[in-house]
Amino acid sequence: MLFALSLWAGVLLGAEGKVIKVLPHWVDFQGRHTLSPSLYERDAYQELLRNHPEKRAGLQFEVLWKVSSRVSGPLRLRMELRGSNPGPSEIVELEVKRGFFGRRWSRLVLDPQQFARVGTVTAWKATLLDNQQVVAENQSFLW
Repeated sequence: MLFALSLWAGVLLGAEGKVIKVLPHWVDFQGRHTLSPSLYERDAYQELLRNHPEKRAGLQFEVLWKVSSRVSGPLRLRMELRGSNPGPSEIVELEVKRGFFGRRWSRLVLDPQQFARVGTVTAWKATLLDNQQVVAENQSFLW
């Protein structure tokens, strides 16, 4: 019984945070990724931007993450991007604050210059940092 309890405590104490979901969205020249709040409209507009590269101005990532109450330092969300253009990975960072129950959505936006340097994003890696310590990370299949 004591052994089972110690395993359960280790599982609970080991989870500092998690990057739950990463949603990449194309952005048009007005900075929009959708024309209305409807999820159907968002998906339709993303399909339009996917099929018409000349209408794309950038890319944004919406990231759902959470941390445990033991994480107390300043939090940063980092996205590393690999693209079709040669060169090193592009890195975008954002200082984030803990949300309700430690869970929150955050948006990272590539400016037009970063978007041009990367080209078409082929792989990404999202990392949540407490000071400089990695708390959680998630990556695309091709990373």
